[in-house]
Amino acid sequence: MHKLCNVDVLGTEYTVEEHERKEDESLENADGYCDHTLCKCVVRIIEPDKNSLGNLEAYKKKVIRHELIHAFLTESGLNCEAEWATNEEMIDWIAYQFPKLLKAFTQVGAI
Repeated sequence: MHKLCNVDVLGTEYTVEEHERKEDESLENADGYCDHTLCKCVVRIIEPDKNSLGNLEAYKKKVIRHELIHAFLTESGLNCEAEWATNEEMIDWIAYQFPKLLKAFTQVGAI
């Protein structure tokens, strides 16, 4: 386990960690997860090999964004009350598009 950082999620401190699949059974079929009961987001350590993506660092960042979005929605109380807030397609869309959204908002002075 490698602790990457702490982050404030709507007033709750979460840790962001990297785990190896062999040390964390929650990563058996996933590249990351958010455990709101422990206030942590975990991303799997992916070792490069012939079958891996070309830019693993970019992928890791996307997985971290994805899990943090889960944390923000949970801390907002939406994990139980809004079906869209637990929809993995919606979470992925936000995780993939957030850098583009941030760039556009910054460009027009909306941040």
